[in-house]
Amino acid sequence: MKRIIFIISILLLSMSCSSPNKISNDDNKVTMKPEKNDDGEWDLEVLDSQWSYFLNAVAKPISMYSENQLRSRNAMLVSEWNSYYFSGRYRNIIESSIEYNPQENYGLNFEYKLYQVFAYVQWKYGLKLNGLSMTEVR
Repeated sequence: MKRIIFIISILLLSMSCSSPNKISNDDNKVTMKPEKNDDGEWDLEVLDSQWSYFLNAVAKPISMYSENQLRSRNAMLVSEWNSYYFSGRYRNIIESSIEYNPQENYGLNFEYKLYQVFAYVQWKYGLKLNGLSMTEVR
């Protein structure tokens, strides 16, 4: 009896630790939501080894953009990004939707970083978004 309980507990433990083989479309939707940092400013972190290189060496400098220009472009790009995500296109690149409100005042730094995320995805993975051209990267 102790062996059976031991074997069942091992099986249950291994099943709870393993990831499911099938992913349901509705249950595993991931959304990137902007949040304020400790200083009360909107911030965006990108966890990719080439992100810093891209921002410093490839991306156009922040001085080339205005906040309003970036806000309008980001609204269009987020809409396109989310439509790709929810339709299942480019699943190997787009792993989450983005929650973005163009009426919110995120600030120039956040708008710039968000815009550069789209340029980075185009630069690194070749995903062409309608709101970007190849001139967005140096």
